[in-house]
Amino acid sequence: MGDLLVFVLSGLVSGALYALLATGLVLSYSASGLFNFAHGATAYLCALTFYELHSGLGWPAVPAALLVVFVLAPGLGWGLDRLMFRRLAHVGETAQIVATIGLLVALPSAGLWAVELLAGAGVPVKPAENRFGLPGVGPSPAKSWQLMEGVGIDSDQLITWLVTALVAVALWVLMRHTRIGLQLRAAVDNRSLTELRGISADRLSSVAWMIASAMAGLAGVLATPLLGLSAHDFTLFLFVSATAAVIGRFASVPLAFAGGLGLGVLQNLVAGYASFAESITGFRTAVPFLVLFGGLLVLTRRARTAGIAAVDAPPVDHLAGASWSRRWGVWAAGAGLLCIAFYTVTTPYWSGLLAQGLAVALVFMSFTVVTGLGAMVSLAQGTFVTGAALVAGLLMSRGWPFVAALAVGTCAAAVLGALVALPALRLGGRSLALATLALAFLADQVLFQLRWLRNGDTGWSVPRPVLGPVDLSDDRALGVALVALVALVAAGLSALRGSPSGRAMLAVRSAPAAAAASGVSVLRTKLLLFTLSAGLAGFGGVLYASYNTRITATDFTAMTGLVWLAVVVAAGVRRPQYAVVAGLVYAVAPRLLSDYVTESAHLPVILFGLAGLALANDPDGYCAAVPVRRARRRAAGSRGSASRGSTPDPSGAPPPNPGASYAGGADAALELRGVTAGYDGGLVLQGVDLVVRRGEILAVLGPNGAGKSTACLVAAGALPVAGGAVRIRGRDATADGPVRRARAGVLLAPEGRGIFPSLTIEENLALYLPEAGARAAVYDRFPRLAERRGVHAGALSGGEQQMLALAPLLQRPPEVLIADEPSLGLAPRVAEEVYALLTELRDAGTALLLVEEKAAGILGVADTVAYLSRGRVAWCGPRDEVETDRLTEAYLGTGT
Repeated sequence: MGDLLVFVLSGLVSGALYALLATGLVLSYSASGLFNFAHGATAYLCALTFYELHSGLGWPAVPAALLVVFVLAPGLGWGLDRLMFRRLAHVGETAQIVATIGLLVALPSAGLWAVELLAGAGVPVKPAENRFGLPGVGPSPAKSWQLMEGVGIDSDQLITWLVTALVAVALWVLMRHTRIGLQLRAAVDNRSLTELRGISADRLSSVAWMIASAMAGLAGVLATPLLGLSAHDFTLFLFVSATAAVIGRFASVPLAFAGGLGLGVLQNLVAGYASFAESITGFRTAVPFLVLFGGLLVLTRRARTAGIAAVDAPPVDHLAGASWSRRWGVWAAGAGLLCIAFYTVTTPYWSGLLAQGLAVALVFMSFTVVTGLGAMVSLAQGTFVTGAALVAGLLMSRGWPFVAALAVGTCAAAVLGALVALPALRLGGRSLALATLALAFLADQVLFQLRWLRNGDTGWSVPRPVLGPVDLSDDRALGVALVALVALVAAGLSALRGSPSGRAMLAVRSAPAAAAASGVSVLRTKLLLFTLSAGLAGFGGVLYASYNTRITATDFTAMTGLVWLAVVVAAGVRRPQYAVVAGLVYAVAPRLLSDYVTESAHLPVILFGLAGLALANDPDGYCAAVPVRRARRRAAGSRGSASRGSTPDPSGAPPPNPGASYAGGADAALELRGVTAGYDGGLVLQGVDLVVRRGEILAVLGPNGAGKSTACLVAAGALPVAGGAVRIRGRDATADGPVRRARAGVLLAPEGRGIFPSLTIEENLALYLPEAGARAAVYDRFPRLAERRGVHAGALSGGEQQMLALAPLLQRPPEVLIADEPSLGLAPRVAEEVYALLTELRDAGTALLLVEEKAAGILGVADTVAYLSRGRVAWCGPRDEVETDRLTEAYLGTGT
């Protein structure tokens, strides 16, 4: 019993830290849709700052902790949100993952470099890297109390429990009893709808990141006595706490918090009572990663993909159809010059450095396969490199020739990759990345601890081969051989990309559902990609080990693989040529920085990590950005030449049709003038002119694909215009986003229901009507809503949800209401009630722009009718002038 209590109490300490980190992960993910792999690095940076303030500069522990938790950590969260996270929210998930992994790599090194610089300037800081047994917020040394025989607690544990409990209460109060908490929960439910209600999602994102960073900072300060100052341990702590975030479905703070506490206890119980673990080296330290991997497999929901046209649309290939010399000429010339340089220009040192870069480039090409072709983020590439090199070293120690050992090592890596992929491929995105990382840590802790495989700390000798008359122990010969190998692999991957199998892989990357419908096996294709990538990583790993002439189990850890991923994706992961550039940069940049900038080993790591910041602007990498920008300059030059010969309408819109709409006037509440707009460069609206006046209902009719919903989004500011203008009460509001439009009185009731399903009726009303008296008036008008005020809006019927969306507007009518198919999915009687409410809003002076496919119901309340066909207003006029034939023509797309 005593042992059980000890395990539970100590597990609650680590569980409290997991809960704090997991809560921060859920908050930041909910507000921005971004999973922050650098959350643990933020905790480490705060712990480092606390240690230097307290132990180095002599500050009292409590003021130092308060400064870190309430000033430094929130400031760091706010700055990263403004500089990086907001822009990353609009790029693909692969770029998001890699950018935050780059931050994970950069932040600890930035902190340690700052300590080095301060020490060099004479500031009394202390050495900080990998320090253990450090004081915390409480007494030092910690005070201890015996609860019963064999069971005790100390002051650090007690402080952790008490602070965690206080934080839990404070979070509950914040999220449930404050307006900012209500808005944060609304943003979790529907971020775009919060903006359509005049609530700045960017501001909420900043608040969430500040709170999340404060939670990470608090966890870092409290964890200092437990973890010391080890960036590696803090990173591991973060990845384990991610399991608690998975328990909370990345949305529920209470579930994530409780999951963190339970996770700490479970981890201790498994490690303490699993008797078989005594015979497995490293098993006890690997328990958190088993829990993480199992939690991901059990708890992660697969996203629905049916109906998705393009999950990951590839960028435009600006060299498509170009000649071989244009596509490959520069790269072939570079390879030839490099071969010549090995024997004419480079010194032995630089020959070795370039050969190292080419060897690691082979490893980097494996990312081109798994991430570039497959859109899967594998964080286990370092594991495949180590496994292949250890197997090859083991075989060569038994007398096997290099080529045979290389082949077997490559196959071993491929098999290991397939074993990793089989359970993990049912996941995707961040869950797949976390799962592969968990397996990588498991390999480091258990697989590579096997004595027969690792050969102790000395590892295995991997001598360079002699191929006939060519002795590759000469760095120049090895460099030329690697150039040839790199060229062959790059050519092979390019040929694969253009083959039927490659097209199937790209189809799976872009739209898995569509690929499956076309007869492509998505699972088999992904398994093939993963296996091929692991084999290529193993092949490069053996050659990399051969360059170093030795391999140990700690040369290429899971953390090394994170740095590699940041470097290669920052350069560009879709083309093998970009991986070669990344490999050379990885080998050469540290030496150049050491020679000309600083000898600190931290600066190259910082730069490699921060290269991920560039992904916010160039999601496909800096190498891929070069042809894109050249193509844009050529296109700009072509447009300039054309403009000198003619003067077309800069908006690209067709000439306006004078009969297409009424002219605006002093009573015009909303005007669309010559508006063109669309998606991803394709125009949907082709010069639309619409005017809605105060106290008027303008009904926009038309068939599917006419552009009705697009017009609604443009009017509400949710979709920018490509040309033309949007005016609100005569003011040019073209540049205003949805928040400014909503605050100006323009509200959009989107297609479906403009409600927050996870909030109660009372909370939905409170978002628009903060005053209790205004909500009481709504309940008086709608007794059914009053009876169910504590019910979640998602549990209401369709008619009740539409009533909930419109009811607060009757209490505080907007200037303009844009309703996109308000009768969608409603019974005829309920639709009539909705139209009656809309008529009441019109009578209150609101200008209404109503979009409907069903003409019968809306014509009964409309004052003005516009027909939209193929992105143009085919006719606009009073309801009394609507002709059946004209209506039919508009719906059939034959109207002019």
